[in-house]
Amino acid sequence: QVQVVESGGGLVQPGGSLRLSCAASGSIASINAMGWYRQAPGKQRELVATITSGGMTNYADSVKGRFTISRDNTKNTVYLQMTSLKPEDTAVYYCNANILGILKGSRDYWGQGTQVTVSS
Repeated sequence: QVQVVESGGGLVQPGGSLRLSCAASGSIASINAMGWYRQAPGKQRELVATITSGGMTNYADSVKGRFTISRDNTKNTVYLQMTSLKPEDTAVYYCNANILGILKGSRDYWGQGTQVTVSS
């Protein structure tokens, strides 16, 4: 069994900061790319940022310069540091990890989501 669990969401004022964490656990042989996606009410899920196992990153244009994705391979954890938050960043944020399981082949795993609300 493999699990992916997010934490760190909450309510923050515009201009504020939050850090999201996502830890993968279970029968893991290795983790390839990890990433963050978000879904606002009435909208489709969209990519926020991804990071490869080697540390190469990719960001949505809307978050470039404000969000930073990083990972700790020793802890099977990916982080999303969010600064200068705007009301339009309000969404449920989902972690995604492409994991090679010990007992299964590679597949994408999703976390349950964590709510981020930016409001005064």
